[in-house]
Amino acid sequence: MKTTTDLNMVNAYVPGRADVGPATAAMIARRDALLGPAYRLMYERPLHIVRGEGAWLIDPQGRRYLDAYNNVTSLGHCHPSVAEAICRQVQTLATNTRYLHDTILELAERLLASVPGTGLAHLMLTCTGSEANDLAYRIAKVRTGGTGVIVTETAYHGITDAVSKFSPSLGVSVDLGAHVRLVPAPRLYHAEGSDLAERFTRDVEAAIADLRRHGIKPAALIVDSLFTSDGILPGPAGFLKGAVDAIKRAGGLFIADEVQPGFGRTGEHLWGFQRHGVVPDIVTMGKPMGNGQPIAGLLATADALAEFGKSSRYFNTFAGNTVSCAAALAVLDTIERDRLVQHAAKVGKILRDGIAALAGRHEAIGDVRDAGLFVGVELVRDRASRAPDRGLTSQVVNRMRDKGVLISACAMGHNVLKIRPPLVLSADQAGQVITALDEALGEAQSTD
Repeated sequence: MKTTTDLNMVNAYVPGRADVGPATAAMIARRDALLGPAYRLMYERPLHIVRGEGAWLIDPQGRRYLDAYNNVTSLGHCHPSVAEAICRQVQTLATNTRYLHDTILELAERLLASVPGTGLAHLMLTCTGSEANDLAYRIAKVRTGGTGVIVTETAYHGITDAVSKFSPSLGVSVDLGAHVRLVPAPRLYHAEGSDLAERFTRDVEAAIADLRRHGIKPAALIVDSLFTSDGILPGPAGFLKGAVDAIKRAGGLFIADEVQPGFGRTGEHLWGFQRHGVVPDIVTMGKPMGNGQPIAGLLATADALAEFGKSSRYFNTFAGNTVSCAAALAVLDTIERDRLVQHAAKVGKILRDGIAALAGRHEAIGDVRDAGLFVGVELVRDRASRAPDRGLTSQVVNRMRDKGVLISACAMGHNVLKIRPPLVLSADQAGQVITALDEALGEAQSTD
């Protein structure tokens, strides 16, 4: 089973497509020679970045680019509280989880306290979100005795061998597993008046039935709770509940992938799944957790983890090291101290309303949807057909890059602008994003 969508190529540099200048060309050639052919660069004319500061990235000439895309540094680049926590800890102790230390325990207490009433009882740490989803799948297989996985049609959950098999956004070069079933993404804009919750529940139930028909026991339904790679599909809030109930009735687990929606981005709660009123068996987290320091992990219920804990020994040399745990605690402290969940709601509304207002001047804007500081702008050839305009989307992304504002694109049609700035984005900076988008839409032309 394959999919034609490769989100790695939505906004990638393609040699020969644009004039990059001799210095950049030489650096690209050096990079290709040293790192090999598997890596990708962003934008038609790749950026050389030497410094970061808050929501800004800065090139060797001192030009500043507003980073409205980077979710890794969720608090902004080089946040002083995180940098200080890392430096202080690395000068004191840097060691692994086979020794007792307080930092990992405090981190576990803080994260588990953020999900009251869910039954989530334990924290396990990894270095990356891919590892977290890989570990979650291992736990689900042991708990259920099954292998079947259900994901949405353009989902991305990671790059390990196991997880890449249920990450269809990686494209045709990465085969999906025979144990994987895809369901249509819950696209309200294209739902044509149907009950989205009912339709998504039916699709998950059909996938469960098809797995069983082929002798495959369901292990898990895993979703990014904002359906980011599918096009940023936040609503309506609560529509996930029926599908979660369906997988649990089938004996499978529900895994909420919070790598992109988590840590306050929705402007409502710390976690994206909380807006749906559902109870995950496992919550995975990654990129934003350490603001650039590699730390990730999962929260799991005691029931989900019990058999895995008895039968499997888990140790990861770097996961849960004292330095990374100190960084993660600094992230949580900053989100709470600076009221960044509330800030995401406030500035996210400014960003969303400003972009929605542009639809009066730009017919290509078919839909604008958001949850806090996560905005998707669907660009279409015409509003009647709602057909995706991939060529226009690529032009807009690259024109905004030239104007000093960095975004990307997602969705099966490669036509949804993905705007995902650091949580510290200011109202003035939101205005810069809106202005750049207005100008880029005015200059770009449809080529589809």
